[in-house]
Formats: sequence, C-alpha cells, structure tokens
Amino acid sequence: MFVDQVKVFVKGGDGGNGLVAYRREKYVPMGGPAGGDGGDGGNVIFEVDEGLNTLMDFRYQHHFKAARGQNGMNQKQHGKNAEPLVVNVPPGTIVKAADSDKVIADLTEHKQRAVIAKGGRGGRGNARFTSARNPAPEIAENGEPGEELDVVVELKLLADVGLVGFPSVGKSTLLSVVTAAKPKTADYHFTTLSPNLGVVESQDQRSFVMADLPGLIEGAHEGIGLGHQFLRHVERTRLLLHVIDMSGMEGRDPYEDYVTINNELSSYDQRLENRPQIIIANKMDMPDSEEHLQFFKEQLGDKEVEIYPISTLKREGIDELLYAVADLLDQIPKQEEQVEEVDERVIYKYEKEEAPFKITRADDGAYVLYGEKIESLFKRTDFSTDQSINRFARQMRSMGVDEALRKRGAKDGDTVRLLDYEFEFVD
Repeated sequence: MFVDQVKVFVKGGDGGNGLVAYRREKYVPMGGPAGGDGGDGGNVIFEVDEGLNTLMDFRYQHHFKAARGQNGMNQKQHGKNAEPLVVNVPPGTIVKAADSDKVIADLTEHKQRAVIAKGGRGGRGNARFTSARNPAPEIAENGEPGEELDVVVELKLLADVGLVGFPSVGKSTLLSVVTAAKPKTADYHFTTLSPNLGVVESQDQRSFVMADLPGLIEGAHEGIGLGHQFLRHVERTRLLLHVIDMSGMEGRDPYEDYVTINNELSSYDQRLENRPQIIIANKMDMPDSEEHLQFFKEQLGDKEVEIYPISTLKREGIDELLYAVADLLDQIPKQEEQVEEVDERVIYKYEKEEAPFKITRADDGAYVLYGEKIESLFKRTDFSTDQSINRFARQMRSMGVDEALRKRGAKDGDTVRLLDYEFEFVD
C-alpha cells in the first residue's frame, strides 16, 4: 500500500528536574549545596532515508515521543541529556503544522535532518541558586516540558520524469517496458491507484527516475477523482511525459485530452504550465492512429511541442524516446523547480514583544492567568518547598501580575487560576 499523507503527534522529551542536595562528607561540617542540573530532553528529528519511498511506517504509529532528560544528581552532577528520537522518512517529505499549515521542514536529500519538536531544557539544581543572602538554598527547578504538536507529513515523490495523462492511455505499460517496475495493468480506468517509481537506463547508459502517476480526470485540481493525491507528486518532476492514446478507441479526442490535462495541471499550480513537456503518441500500432496523429498535429498549430510516436505493445519508438528524455534532462538543472523566486531584500520590522501574561475571567468568577512566559515559569517551579513557592510569588510580582489583578478588580480571597493550579489573591 502506498501512503503519501498522514497526521501524527510529535513531542520532544521533557527536561530532567534539578536536585536539592547538600554535601555530606566526613570532617566537612558545612558542605554547602550540591544539587546538580537536570539533563535536556531529546528532540524529535526527521531524517531522510533514500531507501524509503512511502510513508507506510506512519500508518501504524501516530505518536512519536522523545525520551526525558535525566534528573540532576548529588555532588553537582549534571543529569544525562536524552538522545534524540530519529524518525526515518523518504526523500520528498514535507512536514507542516496541522493547525496552521505552516511548513516546518522540506526534506529532499539523503541524511538531511530537521528538528520537528524540541526537547525541554533541564531544570537547575540548588547549587545554581547560592548567593550571599541565601548560601544554602532549598530551590531547584523542574525541567521544561518538551515541545508538542500535531503535524501533517506529506510525501511528494522526487522523480526526474512524471508520466501524465488520462486513465488507460498506457502509462503503466510504458513504465513496465522501460524499467524493472511491475505496476498493475488492466483494461479498465484507474488501474493505477498509487504512484509507481522505476529507474530507466537508456542504451548509452544514462539513467533517470520515472514515476507513473494515477490517471487524471477533469476537475482533478478541485479534488475530483484522485485529485490532489495525484497532483502533489507532479510538482517536483523536472520533465513531464504527456501520454496520449492516439487510437481513439474509447471515443475520446486526443487533442481534447491534451488540452484538458494541461488545464488541470496549470489550475493546480501555475508553474506547471511552463514545465518542459514531451508528448508521447501511444498505441500507434492501432489502425487509425496515424490519421489521428496527423489531425492532432494540425490542431496544435504553431505550438512547438516534441511528439514521439510509440507502441508500448510492440515496443516500437521506445529507444528514440528515452534518448530524447535523457538529452532534455541534461539541460534541466536538478534544483530548478524547487527554488522559488523570492525578494532578496531583508526588511527588519519592530515587533512588539508578547506580553508575559494575560488575564481573563472564568464563568465561576475566578481570574485566569495565561501566557507562554508565565506558564513556562509555573511549570519549572517545584512547589514542594517553601523557598520555591516564595520565589515564584516574587517573580510574578516583578512581572506585574499583582498590579494587573488589582486593576481588574481582584480583592482579598478571590480565586486566581493558572493552568490546573488555584490560589487565593492576597492584597
């Protein structure tokens, strides 16, 4: 089964907790604080493996969670950082944030890596909090939670040549003739339900990758039929081979087929309109094919398009076609399609820093604090010691939380909620 789009959950490992500890050695009456820092959590990393050509492994595993960092240890020993979780993906994989459709990574080359979810930092041990005012602190931080998010993993095949055309025009048969691939073929539409890849080698030992893609129908750019499942794989091909059934056996007009397919391609992505294209006039062994080909050329008019008559059944015209494809690929840069035109000017804009916290009211009248900075601070605080709790209170006060609550009308005894934690406001 070919899988080319999945939604998965990824989570970086949580950081290890810092430790509250003291040196306890013989003949050392005042050893001092010796709690070590926690280790960093592991990142979730996607790495390209050129041996893969499908996202099949993601079909059975939808959650990827990296390991947690080790907690800090005595004698100021740092906890071990967690190893990253490396997930193998095929070349041509695009990773997008599920909620915003923002592209996180575009992975095309073997061994290329991208961090999809970062691990949390380890918390600091009490040895880090010593000061002249507090030489024996009982304060240690919890590790930061790892980043977590839902992502859409999408595969766009990396093929040099893509076979396009209506169903049953002979694309799969052509692939089976010129490569070792064995795609399923039959005398009915949509025999090909998933892309097939094969390596082609011409008589002069030049090779390239060819993809037989599921047949198009009118309206495919709007998702009709196999729609976008097909079209996403056309985007990365450097050359299109437009296979047309010149026999007209199914009552279709070859020129109308040609126009319809090109309209679908350009409607999906305007750049495909200028993609190099070779027309393959297939099934030339049939009785009326020559006559249809002549009329097809007349309908093309002044369009400069290369046409190669072939018969996949009799294997005629195949070598000339492969030479032409190899010659044209030699002229097309490998990265031409993957580089988009961008404005090279860099404009620096002042962006107002996000507020460290925000306040709203819940239905039960409680004041609710939220915001990335204050939530991160809360998660790193160890509430099992009075010194840590007092430190958290001082940090909130310095951030302006107390003053902001007063302005919102908070009075003594009112409930203030932060994540799952509730406390009373004291004026």
